[in-house]
Formats: sequence, C-alpha cells, structure tokens
Amino acid sequence: MKQSANKGNAEALYAIGTWYLHGTFVEKNPFLAVEYFLISIEGNYSNAYFDLAVCYENGDGVKKSFKKAFECYLNAALLGDKQAIYEVGRCYYYGIGISKNEGIANIWLRQAKEKGITD
Repeated sequence: MKQSANKGNAEALYAIGTWYLHGTFVEKNPFLAVEYFLISIEGNYSNAYFDLAVCYENGDGVKKSFKKAFECYLNAALLGDKQAIYEVGRCYYYGIGISKNEGIANIWLRQAKEKGITD
C-alpha cells in the first residue's frame, strides 16, 4: 500500500488515511489521516473528500469548519458519492456551512432518496 501511495495513487493514499483515522494497522492519528486525505483529493478521489468533510465537521485532525465540510461534501457528491449527495442536502436544510435553503435541500435529498440513501 505504501508503495502505491508513494507513487501518488489516490486510492492508496485514502486507504492509509482511513487507517490513521480509525487506528487500523497503525496508531490512531487523525492529523496524519487528514494529511493523507488532502493528498488523495488532489486525485479527485470522492471517498477522501467525504471523509475529509466528516473530519472538518467534527474537528477530527483539523480545526472544525462547517464551510470546508460543506465544500468537501459537495465535491464528493459531484464525483458521484451517494452518501455525500444526502449530506449536501442536509447541509442546505440546516444551514451547515452554507446558507439555509430548503428548496435546494429538497432537490439534493430527493436525488439521494432516488439513489437509495435516506440518512
């Protein structure tokens, strides 16, 4: 995995980031996880955008930022991540990192529901 990550493989970088985030195979280190996610998103890897969004929303390994969380959810959604589509709708509905807009929220939430995601 490390060899692929060293070659810039976004999926490998993401995988190692999740290891550090959850303490799988390595000592838990959310700060290092975020570093791996940030490199992985350079390759437009949707899962890395999603997990980075969660880190920003919860303040895991980074300073809490709802605006950055929303931006990462949006990027993940635009790259096809189904759960991220729901999260964008949730952010619009509650005004998390973006101005509250129930009309736009309903569009995103409807798309998520059509893809089988309800929460």
